[in-house]
Amino acid sequence: MHLSQSNPIGKLPSMNSGDANVHGSSFFSATPDRIFTVEDFSSDEKLMIEMAEQFSRNEVLPIAERLEKQEDGLMPGLLKKAGELGFCGVDTPEQFGGLGLSKNLSARILEHLSLDASFSVTIGVSSGISQFGLIGFGTDEQRAQYLPNLASGQWMGAYCLSEPNSGSDALSLSTRADDMGDHYVLNGTKMWISNAKWADFFLVIAKIGGEQISAFIVEKDFPGVSIAREEHKMGLKGSSTARVVLENAKVPKENLLYLPGKGHHVALNALNIGRFKLASMSIGPARQAMRVAAEYALDRKQFGRSISEFGLIRQKFADMAAQFFAIESAIYRTGANMDAAFAASDGSVAGNQAAAEEYSVECSAVKVFATEAEAIIVDEALQCYGGYGFTEEFPVARIYRDARISRIYEGTNEINRIFLSGRLKKKCDENGVSSVASGDSFISELAGKAFAKLSGDQVIQGAVSDLIILNYMEQSARLRAKQVGGITQAAYERFANWANVKAAHHYQVVTGESVSVPAPNAGHVDELAAAVLEKRGPVGG
Repeated sequence: MHLSQSNPIGKLPSMNSGDANVHGSSFFSATPDRIFTVEDFSSDEKLMIEMAEQFSRNEVLPIAERLEKQEDGLMPGLLKKAGELGFCGVDTPEQFGGLGLSKNLSARILEHLSLDASFSVTIGVSSGISQFGLIGFGTDEQRAQYLPNLASGQWMGAYCLSEPNSGSDALSLSTRADDMGDHYVLNGTKMWISNAKWADFFLVIAKIGGEQISAFIVEKDFPGVSIAREEHKMGLKGSSTARVVLENAKVPKENLLYLPGKGHHVALNALNIGRFKLASMSIGPARQAMRVAAEYALDRKQFGRSISEFGLIRQKFADMAAQFFAIESAIYRTGANMDAAFAASDGSVAGNQAAAEEYSVECSAVKVFATEAEAIIVDEALQCYGGYGFTEEFPVARIYRDARISRIYEGTNEINRIFLSGRLKKKCDENGVSSVASGDSFISELAGKAFAKLSGDQVIQGAVSDLIILNYMEQSARLRAKQVGGITQAAYERFANWANVKAAHHYQVVTGESVSVPAPNAGHVDELAAAVLEKRGPVGG
């Protein structure tokens, strides 16, 4: 099956603009009666998701070791194959060569394309943050010139913001653009650029005259553009990461993206969408880690029994299931709300910018929690292997190495925590909202009280953000379990036990006060472990 523009698949899955939360944030409204869950994707959409998983299993995973060696042409060729199936332009507008589908569906497809993290970052950057600035802020002429090649996989895209001396403080960049009349001349170095070696298209942020932050479309063959050596990385060895060097690079005047001095809008809104998609990209490898660990545990025997029967191993699978269920619930709730915001937009640059910003707090929340849940799941999966997990003989070692970067890129989790609490406070002030607590749970009450004590102390900001994140995860998991029922209720209850304890700790950091944790729910160890071992993966959808 080819995913073409003629595919009869709806633009938005089960949600419309009327379903968006009031005031533009999930934290400002009473608990909704219903949220979108992964179970709500249509049968056609689920077929596309299944196709993405089969592409990963049939085309990517069998050559993972070759990808790690960066065989010439292998990764670009794989991207072209993905592009032929429509995977490089799922949410790219139809008139510019994409499928024009929802960001929520795009993220779900990307999750299943992310079973190998090196391929995940390659396609994720090319189809995501490198394209969004152009989709949201480009002229029709710019989009018509570049998007069809990117959406088809014939071209690979890259996003160039970070510099050697400009990381978390991204807008302190020093790359300079000088206006030469009919063209710009760019000078500077961009660092940690994913896809650098293979990219044809670079979205570059630079300062016109050293002052005005602006965005530029730069092609690899423009004079003065070169790529430095590959970084020697701990993980993601199959992906390209290198510096992009601009030495008197000549860029046509028409390749200025959006307005002079407004490039930070392009950069930061691309990151908002990128953080949401990175959450899905992070749980893709977690899903694969659960699968290989389950297969190993069922096969491995010690003391005359399968280790899958041992209580402490079963506990690990139950914990994996609980973590995965919570973040999956929050990711696709967020995606549906974002799609509703875009559907309500008039499609203008201002409308796209407003829609991209509306759920920026939630995007940071799911990015932080997904990447940290990934770390927990992958670590426990490796532990199931014992000593074998510490060797390269089994794929879990590669998954473990690759997972570590997730908490660093698209804004470190620390900078996302600072952004999250600050941005939510600003939105509360702008909308006249005095509290973010709906009061529907133990965590919600703690989050509301802690938010009132938000200060300029980064430790306090981080702890408040952690409470806000836990509140969102717990509520999302609880609402989904109520809607879906069955084994998902067990997953929610186990997650709530863990989250309540974590929340009490963060509340103590903010207030210095002790708090009694509610009595725990049942642990559901055997029930959840049996489900994960049977499915070779997460519970739920």
